[in-house]
Amino acid sequence: MDIAMCGLGRMGGNMSRRLLKGGHRVVLYDNSPAAGEAIQKEFGGDVATSLKQIAEKLKAPRHIWLMLPAGEITENVLKELMGLLSPGDTVIDGGNSNYKDTQRRHAMLKEKGLNFVDVGTSGGIWGFANGYGLMVGGDKEAVDRMRSIFETLAPAPDKGWGHMGPSGAGHYTKMVHNGIEYGMMQAYAEGLEILRAKKEFNLDLAQVTEAWQHGTVIRSWLLDLTAAALKEDPELTDLAPYVSDSGEGRWTIFDAIDLDVPAPVITMSLFARFYSRSNGDYAAKALAAMRNQFGGHAVKKSG
Repeated sequence: MDIAMCGLGRMGGNMSRRLLKGGHRVVLYDNSPAAGEAIQKEFGGDVATSLKQIAEKLKAPRHIWLMLPAGEITENVLKELMGLLSPGDTVIDGGNSNYKDTQRRHAMLKEKGLNFVDVGTSGGIWGFANGYGLMVGGDKEAVDRMRSIFETLAPAPDKGWGHMGPSGAGHYTKMVHNGIEYGMMQAYAEGLEILRAKKEFNLDLAQVTEAWQHGTVIRSWLLDLTAAALKEDPELTDLAPYVSDSGEGRWTIFDAIDLDVPAPVITMSLFARFYSRSNGDYAAKALAAMRNQFGGHAVKKSG
């Protein structure tokens, strides 16, 4: 199946590589032509230098996957594409857009006869090797037509992806997924802080987390990544105790309030990130290390 990937950052680039390796024809586009050329040199693909050229290089019905920052950038690209595409073409937003924006954009594109599919995408910088978790929202016909793409990107054709429901359902599911992630990360970070504070045992936190990876009820991929970070630098001396958030945790809490659903763990984990920005500690360093391990998120260096 032909598809264009617009945005070749760490996730978009690795998704393109996985699709090319899986036998799909991929048109590569990024503001930096070098990003597409690097992928082309290693895996093949067809590099476009503009959105207009993307439309020219794809056969109808076209499929264009956006891996762009949520907000204004995604909005502007969508509006430009609307003037270039034809009825029956499909745009996929695989970024972390707010589901309310997604529903509005679905209606906006539908007026032009275009399909709009939202895909909450998880897997970070490890997705090329392990596959991506894909939470898909949108009209069934448009989603079904893209089945081979989802099967290639997922960990297995029948695992790790699903059609969650109508427009917005994919991004909404990913939003809550990220809220849960905040809570899990906070629990690990606080536990590590407690262990580190127990000076009489002089605990090796790298050894502890490595032991926890096998057979325990708290084992997880997040724990694997934490263990990897601690093995490299047990004291996390290279990191500043400053933890950013990219928005999904806030949106999850806002919706919990609207729905009268108590979410104390997710709420407090977000507030802990706020606290880290002026009062950071070892737990905050551990959180920053986890974010960097799974998503390649920028971190502040100490000093």
